[in-house]
Amino acid sequence: MARLIRSGNRGFTLIELMIVMAIMGIIISMAVPIYQKSIIRSKESVLKQNLFTLRQVIDEYTYDKQKAPQSLQDLVQQGYLRSVPVDPMTGSDNSWRIIMEDAMNSQPERAGNLRRPQRVRSQEPGRQSVFRLVAASAELLFAALVERRSRLPAV
Repeated sequence: MARLIRSGNRGFTLIELMIVMAIMGIIISMAVPIYQKSIIRSKESVLKQNLFTLRQVIDEYTYDKQKAPQSLQDLVQQGYLRSVPVDPMTGSDNSWRIIMEDAMNSQPERAGNLRRPQRVRSQEPGRQSVFRLVAASAELLFAALVERRSRLPAV
């Protein structure tokens, strides 16, 4: 059998490779920012859920024990949480910033000078607007629950 001899070069020219590389670079440069934004959005979503859960657990603890937890570890020790959730922005479970409020200022009918957690925030810089929004919505939810509980007949 005779071999067929090809005339011409096999492969791509340098210009063709450069054009393909340029197109790939443009596509990657458009995809990376979209990917980074989706990562940030997912972290913010997890953070929002963690803050909502923490606020709900703090309220349950306060309602059950008739005193506020003084740290997030109190919630873990009493069985309200399995563990302190990891802050998705910092990647640590001990970076939560707790802002305490006086219970006398928020609920005048309570006696004594109790302090309870008002807000739990991440310590990631530049994320305060998201946390304020979540804290404000949690405060509205808490106010609605307190109002509903005050309408219930005493047992």
